[in-house]
Amino acid sequence: MTMNNQGRPTSIENASNSNRSGYPSYTGSRGLSQVEGLIYEIGDTHRTGVDLPEVEEFESRLGGMERSGEIGLAGLTEPEAMRHYTRLSRKNYAIDLGLYPLGSCTMKHNPRLNEKVVRLPGLSDIHPLQPISTTQGALDLIDTLAHWLKTLTGMPAVAMSPKAGAHGELCGLMTIRAALEAKGDARSIVLAPESAHGTNPATAALCGYTVKPIPATKDGRVDLEAMKEALGPDVAAIMVTNPNTCGLFEREIIEIADAVHEVGGYFYCDGANFNAIVGKVRPGDLGIDAMHINLHKTFSTPHGGGGPGAGPVVLSEALAPYAPIPYVVAGDEEFDLVEHDTSGKSFGRMTAFHGQMGMFVRALAYMMSHGADGLAKVAEDSVLNANYILASLKDVMSASFNGPCMHEALFDDRFLKDTGVSTLDFSKAMIDEGYHPMTMYFPLVVHGAMLIEPTESESKLSVDQFIGMMRHLVAAAKAGEKDRFSGAPYNAPLRRLDETAAARNPVLRWTKSEQ
Repeated sequence: MTMNNQGRPTSIENASNSNRSGYPSYTGSRGLSQVEGLIYEIGDTHRTGVDLPEVEEFESRLGGMERSGEIGLAGLTEPEAMRHYTRLSRKNYAIDLGLYPLGSCTMKHNPRLNEKVVRLPGLSDIHPLQPISTTQGALDLIDTLAHWLKTLTGMPAVAMSPKAGAHGELCGLMTIRAALEAKGDARSIVLAPESAHGTNPATAALCGYTVKPIPATKDGRVDLEAMKEALGPDVAAIMVTNPNTCGLFEREIIEIADAVHEVGGYFYCDGANFNAIVGKVRPGDLGIDAMHINLHKTFSTPHGGGGPGAGPVVLSEALAPYAPIPYVVAGDEEFDLVEHDTSGKSFGRMTAFHGQMGMFVRALAYMMSHGADGLAKVAEDSVLNANYILASLKDVMSASFNGPCMHEALFDDRFLKDTGVSTLDFSKAMIDEGYHPMTMYFPLVVHGAMLIEPTESESKLSVDQFIGMMRHLVAAAKAGEKDRFSGAPYNAPLRRLDETAAARNPVLRWTKSEQ
């Protein structure tokens, strides 16, 4: 199979999508599994699905920067464009198609009740630039959601504007930096355990801090003694994920918090795994100063490919004055949105507007439909499902740590030793079985990691089918069926991509071809 610079087959003829009937396929398609090129490959500059009127005379304000030639973007007719994107949609795996076992991502069901509520008039058609007097219901909703986020976490304040988990991390670190600067305390180091999410050290570096890693113990948790040795007057904060990326609860979390506070630092907790403890543990009781909450992971809002997202950040009393603007305040008769900081403490504005309204509506609908007991049940069931998978697979796969897990089960590649099958090969074979692969090669503290999170959304029937599929593949690997794995996936719209070629020779710019 020849490859282009993006690691894809160069043409339909090279797509290796021969019809399973044994007869050659002229198109490369297999029934409704249709081969589809990029829009730039199938379109041209002579077609378009719309007719635009000629632009009337106007005075340019571009200061000599006007475009001198045609844009030259490829186009399609309207039917071709519709078919193109419909065909692409059929190539996507989705939570509405099957179990999505990505560890550390909590790909849970998005209840249709949430989608019904978010489409109600007054919620789906408001605009952030409307007068405050016309958005009182929306501000009331944001304030109510903020109240329950604070209640569930045991924290006195919350910043609602961050629009993703990593954006929430940035908010937390910027709040910590503002609090330190207000005291004239210029610290330069952030501690990041090896069991934390990878975005943690990246966020700290973005904020100008030097990142000092903290090793993990043999049981997959923060090495408390190594952490204490790293503490000093230059440590601004520690960033701990709890439960951590090994799917384990940090048992010494309070001792970690106390030690950091003793040297004048702050405790940032990555709340990406809050789904495992929601309604059961309040992070504020553990000594945490700041924690982002991924609404898509814990409160069922859509897990978008880069958005729309929402990552509110709960804050301790020590950090609350330094939170970003804008924020909602409740008056005696109406709500207001504070757009300007008069105290001089806030670190400023993170986004143009106040968060993602659609995500707020969905998250509050989820909370109110579950209630306090229902949210606690979410945590219990997510942990139960993960431990069921761990117990059902550890006799044929190699569990990375002894004992029970929290919301995700972690395995490594020791069970594949001498089979010639790698973690990557194994995951590609899962695609042939109709499953999206689990999280691979992460966390980095485990070699050949396979991190599986079923979430609480999955029934015993669906989890049992997943377990059966995994055991079937393990048996095939140990039986020496190497070709089954090395060439997988065989049943996907396109075969395995040359990821090395794609990484080394990426095509980052489209150039108009001669036609």
